[in-house]
Amino acid sequence: MPKKKTEPMNKSRRTFVKNSGLAAAGFMIVPRHVLGGQGFVPPSDKLNIAGIGAGGKGTSDIASFAESPNVNIVALCDVDDRQAVKSRESFPKASYYHDFRKMLEKEKDNIDAVSVSTPDHNHAVAAYQAMAMGKHVYVQKPLTHDIWEARMLTEAAKEFKVVTQMGNQGGSGDGVRKMKEIYDTGIIGEVHTVKCWTNRAIWPQALQTPTKKNKIPKGLDWDLWLGTAKMRDYNDAYLPFDWRGWSDFGTGALGDMACHIMDPVYRILPILYPNSVECSVSDSFIGNFQYKEYPGSFPNSSKIHLSYPRTDGMGTVKVTWMDGGLLPERPDEMGDDEALGNWDGGVLFIGTKGKLLADCYGANPRLLPLTLNEQFEVEETIARVPEGHYLQWVNACIAGYGNAETSSSFDYAGPFTESILIGNLALKAYFEEDPTIENTGFWGSGARYYGRKRLLWDAENMKITNFEPANKYVKRTYRDGYSLG
Repeated sequence: MPKKKTEPMNKSRRTFVKNSGLAAAGFMIVPRHVLGGQGFVPPSDKLNIAGIGAGGKGTSDIASFAESPNVNIVALCDVDDRQAVKSRESFPKASYYHDFRKMLEKEKDNIDAVSVSTPDHNHAVAAYQAMAMGKHVYVQKPLTHDIWEARMLTEAAKEFKVVTQMGNQGGSGDGVRKMKEIYDTGIIGEVHTVKCWTNRAIWPQALQTPTKKNKIPKGLDWDLWLGTAKMRDYNDAYLPFDWRGWSDFGTGALGDMACHIMDPVYRILPILYPNSVECSVSDSFIGNFQYKEYPGSFPNSSKIHLSYPRTDGMGTVKVTWMDGGLLPERPDEMGDDEALGNWDGGVLFIGTKGKLLADCYGANPRLLPLTLNEQFEVEETIARVPEGHYLQWVNACIAGYGNAETSSSFDYAGPFTESILIGNLALKAYFEEDPTIENTGFWGSGARYYGRKRLLWDAENMKITNFEPANKYVKRTYRDGYSLG
């Protein structure tokens, strides 16, 4: 049967070109002394980058930037010498620091851009200080730990006129672009429901806060690692990777993977902020009947429901997130042996005319049933990003602010991160008492809603309007020595 070509139609509110860095697709690197204006430090024609977080994900981030012949890695910062070994060996000429605040102050005349690959709780303070100094920033996902921080970084990027990128590399991938092209044909109609899922967490969660004090490993500055978080004794349960499961430091499975899996949802559909959220969690989250105090660790599994009003006024999009191995119901159009996403997870668009499935990162988008793809060929109308997510940011930094786009600049990544973290707000408030309801039974004086209350979100003012106890999770109080602005 001949393949049928289709023409795109019904463009969404969000201009995909702008938020995908497509203006940079044909971009040529021009020396900064030729460009003039904002966004460069003459006379060097290379981008001088400092890495805050030189170990873990920072190791591969820094190496990816260095693949460009137009990059110098001039400074490295990490609070754990053990984790920074590989980066220090790869870039022996780079200055090395433990405290990012001291590095930025001392190296301010030597660096043009900064990569932030710390644990989530220190993303915002490091990025903000760099932006306030006029440095371009690349920040690992999720952009921030708190909702309020995401709003502040979004505004700071505009105020300080710097080039920004969040580290959700799927945003520069071919998959999400093809998914947009399929959606634009109108073949699945108007999307009203989306299912998202992941196999994370693959680190320990649903744990009570440790009470044992372990010896601080040699080479680790525990005080600097804590950064914005309140002081506590060191425990092996936090490092080197398990911090993701602790709510003071990480953002759990949702924060780790939603920036990859939900990106097609937020990038393609005409949505901005949800107006409500509700959740449910696995029973193991309340181990040993610890109802009286939030345990400080995310659940082993959770289900989160977000309701988004469409920005075109045409109804609502219902988005459900599942983690910890929970899966959506298998669509009727799928065979029993056909893959529902991939190992990391997946996303399913359900429209008025059909369904569209993709893997993590929006990869491998395909119509359901799969036989439809045999007779359907979509025209490529959206330019790809052949240089990839990292070098796209490098090239945009060299071009200077306003001269090239990036796929996940903070005007996109900030609101997207807020949207994700509203789900975590619901999880964190799961065991909060409602002081307005009297309950003198077994569970104490206040009635607990156990996550099944629909929380109403006022995006403009960043607050829950119908359950005040949840609002303490919008913004943290930093430890002395750390601030935004």
